[in-house]
Amino acid sequence: MAVMTYREALNRALDEEMARDPAVFLIGEEVGEYDGAYKVSKGLLAKYGPTRVKDTPISELGFTGLGVGAALAGLRPVVEWMTHNFALLSLDQVVNNAAKMRQMSGGQLSVPIVFRGPNGPAEYLAAQHSQSFAAYWAHVPGLKVIAPATPADAYGMLKSAIRDDNPVVVLEAELMYGWKGEVPDEEFLVPLGKARLAREGEDLTIITFSKPIQVVMEAAAYLATKGVEAEVIDLRSLRPLDEDALVRSVRKTHRAIVVDEAWPLASVGSSVAQRVMYQCFDQLDAPVELVAGEDVPMPYNHGLELAAQPSVEKIAAAARRVCYREDL
Repeated sequence: MAVMTYREALNRALDEEMARDPAVFLIGEEVGEYDGAYKVSKGLLAKYGPTRVKDTPISELGFTGLGVGAALAGLRPVVEWMTHNFALLSLDQVVNNAAKMRQMSGGQLSVPIVFRGPNGPAEYLAAQHSQSFAAYWAHVPGLKVIAPATPADAYGMLKSAIRDDNPVVVLEAELMYGWKGEVPDEEFLVPLGKARLAREGEDLTIITFSKPIQVVMEAAAYLATKGVEAEVIDLRSLRPLDEDALVRSVRKTHRAIVVDEAWPLASVGSSVAQRVMYQCFDQLDAPVELVAGEDVPMPYNHGLELAAQPSVEKIAAAARRVCYREDL
């Protein structure tokens, strides 16, 4: 069992899939000569050459469209967006082309393509570079959307995404690239569409995905000191969503909090909260709580930046309400 960073796990997955299948290639800004803006593609240009690791101009619409065309022609592109904030420029290619081709062709065409890069708040990046767009992608039928939160899941889920015959959007996070964790030495795949039980508990279910898993686990540890054992569900996959895992946990604990770093309106978190409320209404002892990012453009000031995101204090306040415990 090796200990590696999140970026190293992604790099290993890319390397293995490129070695396994010559149809796999990587395209994006600075993925080649610079070894990747976040060093995820380190060493791949030297190993596979410029025909399979392709640097592009700053033109998301253009190189995303090139990737979609290559996938339709039988290749398996991995399109790296330097950040999902820039991916707004490529929405048309993803939503109107990649996501719809299989249905519009009556199943005659497939688009085996991966779109990946950092999503959500980082540090000192202000309003235009610290946005979570998970809901943008999860809203669209025809796309699969995943958000691995550990190095092992980053490795196993990226490999599954590359092998999938559907377009898959991978949500990473800048502050996660340095996270370390154990990754088995032997090759493995993590199936898309399956949540992960990150912590067992009996009193409360906390549901989250991606980078907020860290603050959720800290909140769960704090709640345990107060006698509340929280079960933590890491969604991992946003589309398809593992509703069975959510229902199973909430029917056991009878209480639920959903934590999402995005804005609250029409977010993945609000959608998950609705599904839990609908599926588990008769088993709930309190309304489902949503702890989301504040409904404001992200401030540049670091203190305000932190205040705009989910925190242990905000999660504890939600737990106080759902558990009817003033001491939490």
